[in-house]
Amino acid sequence: MAATVNSSTLLSHPTLNPSTFVNGEASASSFTTTTLFSGGVCAYRTSEASHTASLKRGNVSARLTVPDHIRKPHYIYSTLLPEISSEYQIHNAEGIDNMRAACKLAARVLDYAGTLVRTSEFLYQQSVTTNEIDEAVHQMIIEAAAYPSPLGYGQFPKSVCTSVNECMYHGIPDSRKLQDGDIINIDVAVYLNGYHGDTSKTFLCGNVDDATKKLVKVTEECLQLGISVCKDGAPFQNIGDRICELAAKFGYGVDRFVGHGVGTVLHSQPLIFHDCRAISYRQ
Repeated sequence: MAATVNSSTLLSHPTLNPSTFVNGEASASSFTTTTLFSGGVCAYRTSEASHTASLKRGNVSARLTVPDHIRKPHYIYSTLLPEISSEYQIHNAEGIDNMRAACKLAARVLDYAGTLVRTSEFLYQQSVTTNEIDEAVHQMIIEAAAYPSPLGYGQFPKSVCTSVNECMYHGIPDSRKLQDGDIINIDVAVYLNGYHGDTSKTFLCGNVDDATKKLVKVTEECLQLGISVCKDGAPFQNIGDRICELAAKFGYGVDRFVGHGVGTVLHSQPLIFHDCRAISYRQ
């Protein structure tokens, strides 16, 4: 069967692992390399990280509430991490319209969250915390009569993922203030009218060093290149191949993060590997 690939399959999540957010703390707290993903592609550089001090966990506040009238995904009633669905989600015309609405909302929320980061660039003494970003995102989503998809997903305690510096993904918002030179990936997902929209982007805070700026820029270019090869009947492996080729030109490698199907289920097949070395996983 020839599957149609579209940009939604590139919305990035790693292969999910509950240890990523065990005990309220993101798992990736210290690396010898700088690792991040921007706009759906994860890359790393092999030089020393510009931030010599490892990221410290802050205080995690209580879980926010969602009004009763808002439709909620089924997984919030379980403490188990959902399995990635093995079924491809093929949407009819109504489903595509609902997907479009959910994705547009997620994009608006992500853009708004990014303005909070940019605002903090000039107000370091009064910089926002990742918890304040979470609160703002949560409020915007529920005002749109939607549910913040991360909240309660496998016991995830917050409404958005905020991954700062060396934290690779699924970072939990806490009391830490953004600092001059930080980078932060904000991963927004919403559940609207029974459909999920899912997107993320890495933002720069203040005076980020040139090496890290370059890394973020190249990962964004990798995303656009991956999207450009998507067409009906194109092998999924083309996406990872093109991403790796461009990353290699700048001396970067690509970690085994994946895109995924999205719709009425948040994570489903097909998984879209961004790593061209993942030969055994190719379609």
